[in-house]
Amino acid sequence: MAEKVDRLTRVNELIKRELAGLFGRGLFSAPGMLVSVTEVNTSVDLRNATVYVSIMGGKASDKENVMRQLEQLRVEFQRELARTLAFKRTPVLCYRLDRRFEKGDRVLELIKEAENAGE
Repeated sequence: MAEKVDRLTRVNELIKRELAGLFGRGLFSAPGMLVSVTEVNTSVDLRNATVYVSIMGGKASDKENVMRQLEQLRVEFQRELARTLAFKRTPVLCYRLDRRFEKGDRVLELIKEAENAGE
């Protein structure tokens, strides 16, 4: 069982690295925003991979547009992954917006407000 976990961890990191490279090469456009892959979770059978994406900057509607654009480019990204990673089976990508950083920023903002109110 540990072997499968190690293998999945390596697969997740490979997919994450390759997608980050594809994002960096400008295959899609997100002006004024920083888009990064924060995590990849691949199913045990390697058929599906959930890709968590963080988007810094822009309005909520801009973030929705980026997510839509990523979904439209899904097949092209899968094709690139198949070409570069040469897996027996390339997982189907499913994108999810990762809001952990936004929530963390909000907590820090609230702490700062509380500190300022106490002065």
